Amino acid sequence: MTHAEAGGSLPVPNVQALAQTYNRSDEQIPERYIRVEEATEEVIVDHGISSAIPIIDVSKLLDLHSSKEECAKLGSACRQWGFFQVINHGVPNEVISNFRNDITEFFKQPLESKKVYSMIPGNLQGYGQHFVVSENQKLDWGDLFSLVLRPIDSRDMRFWPSHPPSFRNSIDRYSSEAAKLVSCLLKFLVIDMGVEPESFLEIFRGQPQSMRMTYYPPCRQADKVVGLGLQIRKDGKWIAINALDGAFIVNIGDTLEILSNGRYKSIEHRKTRLPTAFNAVGRNSLRSGCDRILCTASAAQSLPLNTKNSGSLVFVPN
Repeated sequence: MTHAEAGGSLPVPNVQALAQTYNRSDEQIPERYIRVEEATEEVIVDHGISSAIPIIDVSKLLDLHSSKEECAKLGSACRQWGFFQVINHGVPNEVISNFRNDITEFFKQPLESKKVYSMIPGNLQGYGQHFVVSENQKLDWGDLFSLVLRPIDSRDMRFWPSHPPSFRNSIDRYSSEAAKLVSCLLKFLVIDMGVEPESFLEIFRGQPQSMRMTYYPPCRQADKVVGLGLQIRKDGKWIAINALDGAFIVNIGDTLEILSNGRYKSIEHRKTRLPTAFNAVGRNSLRSGCDRILCTASAAQSLPLNTKNSGSLVFVPN
């Protein structure tokens, strides 16, 4: 049996290539992509309950007339849910659109072109998969591309694609806007916690920001594979998140739970099976996440099936 070296990850097949093969035949997809472990647990998919996930309006946070009420709502979201969606966040539509278009163009390239940016042993940046440690390990139905974005001098440009030509600028602008959004949210969390602002915010200055971009090809057997969906565990039950168009989803994570002395909650969450629409209409989908911009840890990590982690900001474009 083959195992990965310390700090490395075993090479795995390109899922886009697998999709092209298995979507044209009746043959079952490889066993290591079939995920049945969550089938026995109840999942609440009612849109009314999913819509109960707190929605924080940044424009109200910044408005003197509504700031106090919205800040209290933000604090409640962190205490009761550990997850919330952010709207009117101020990240320009152009920045989001350019980022989405460029990363989609990257994934559309031939496999050999993408392999130029493949992950290397001991490095979690680049194209491939994180933490594949054995040949029997279950895998998601998606291809991953990961970069360290901040501090700027920590960027390893070997893994930054030169095609499309606008890619680097698009990622840089997206990173900058995401960092501004997180800084804004942290300032209001300080108010809710009633702590001394400068000492608390100093903890986060200069901390790493990384980004994982995952591309989910269509799958004829979408009910058997894990991909785009997101669920959180609330009161002992899994709740499917109904992502709002253009919103960011914020996960509090372990670090803020610790720094708030348990006031805020890091809750268990997981990726789920692809929507059945992937089976019916052959949709592709892209998910991006700016990880570890709400935390103090330095290494990027992948998202296991069930996890509590150090915090992230995820954009799910519809």
